[in-house]
Amino acid sequence: MALKKAGFYRGPRLPFRKKEAEHKINQYITSPEVRLTGDNVETNIYPLETALALAKEQDLDLVEISPNASPPVCRIIDYSKFLYEQKKKQKEIKAKAKQTIIKDIRFGPNTDDHDFQFKLKHAISFLESGEKVRAFVHFKGRSIVYKDQGEILLLKFAQG
Repeated sequence: MALKKAGFYRGPRLPFRKKEAEHKINQYITSPEVRLTGDNVETNIYPLETALALAKEQDLDLVEISPNASPPVCRIIDYSKFLYEQKKKQKEIKAKAKQTIIKDIRFGPNTDDHDFQFKLKHAISFLESGEKVRAFVHFKGRSIVYKDQGEILLLKFAQG
């Protein structure tokens, strides 16, 4: 048994797992017949060999779009271009998804009127710009005895 240096042994290496392909293409399609769609092809049900021949004739790929349909739906397209367009669509959807930002406004139990008005004005501007606002009163040390003042402050904030 070989000696190992102290502190450098990380255990057995796990094999690298390959990502499973999103779509079956060309010879990896297993169905005997497919419903074929594409730009230069009449939409119809074809035997797999005929569909592969049509794709090869156009120098494009036969891509299984909907494997759960009966028979599976395939399209004759350039697969790399198809993947690029899908990534582009996903990126666009992600960009359009609005992230909600919550702005915190923190008061003390003895917040002065001017400070209160200043923070209220900021809260109104946040709400007008479409963001959410969370207001809370922070009690530090023995200031918890002013709990009723904090409650009054929050009620006043909600009305303003």
